[in-house]
Amino acid sequence: MKKLGLIFAFIFALAAPAFADPVEGTWKTTPDDNGNYGYIKVSKCGAKICGVLAKSFDAKGATTSSEHDGRKLIWDMVADGDGYYSGGKVYAPDRDKTYSSKMIMKGNALTIKGCVMGICRNGGTWSRLN
Repeated sequence: MKKLGLIFAFIFALAAPAFADPVEGTWKTTPDDNGNYGYIKVSKCGAKICGVLAKSFDAKGATTSSEHDGRKLIWDMVADGDGYYSGGKVYAPDRDKTYSSKMIMKGNALTIKGCVMGICRNGGTWSRLN
């Protein structure tokens, strides 16, 4: 019986990556209003999707230290299927605003759109790093 449990545990460990959401990974943002950009690590947070600022860069591409490093910039996003995500929030550090957002993933491109108090903003199309 113990062997059977180990076999199931091994099979589950091999299958776990198959349960990962396609949007999971690290994404390079488009430059903000100041030319700065970042790497966002997107992962599951329970049943939802979230993303944390993993690394920051200035307009020249040099690594910078930002007060937002490690901050959750995407949260409560829900997979709707076929690369569409909605119901979540995205924080834009350059504007210090949180937007009700949606994301659309097509291949290695992730388009971010959001609105706050009736003002909508295109967050650009991010590119997948891994």
